[in-house]
Amino acid sequence: MSKRWYVLRSKPRKEHSLCKFARSQGHVIFFPTIPVNPVNPRAAKIRPYFPGYMFVHADFARVGPSTFHWMPFSQGLVRVGGDAVPVPENIINALHRRVEEIWDAGGLVFDGLQKGDSVFIREGIFEGYRAIFDVRLPGSERVRVLLEMLNNRYVPMEMNVGMLERVERG
Repeated sequence: MSKRWYVLRSKPRKEHSLCKFARSQGHVIFFPTIPVNPVNPRAAKIRPYFPGYMFVHADFARVGPSTFHWMPFSQGLVRVGGDAVPVPENIINALHRRVEEIWDAGGLVFDGLQKGDSVFIREGIFEGYRAIFDVRLPGSERVRVLLEMLNNRYVPMEMNVGMLERVERG
């Protein structure tokens, strides 16, 4: 058996601690993080791309899967039918490229958004609401969206672009 990539789950908000511990034990970890621009200036400016998850490169013939279950801050490997499922190398490579693109862009950028596109608000007091993208505000990371209220009325709101997620059509 050779080394393969597996998904390792961490306890809530313990991704960095688990990553540090696993690396200190000699394991190869891919923990994708991205830059964010939080509303609160004291909040973390780097967040996990997949909160609660990371990837470990392991050879189960040499290191048993239970090693990862009993690590501090770990909830074990992601399993299907009781077995840890390997992640194909091409998926890991594609994730590396995507995370690098996000870092090069300075964070998740929605340059592809067009006026009228549907977006989902994923942070803040309007978390969970849908809105319509209106315009990117010049010289800032803020955008204006139209939040649908009662009786099909739309209220313009300005917010950080990092609070939005595009709603795919279809």
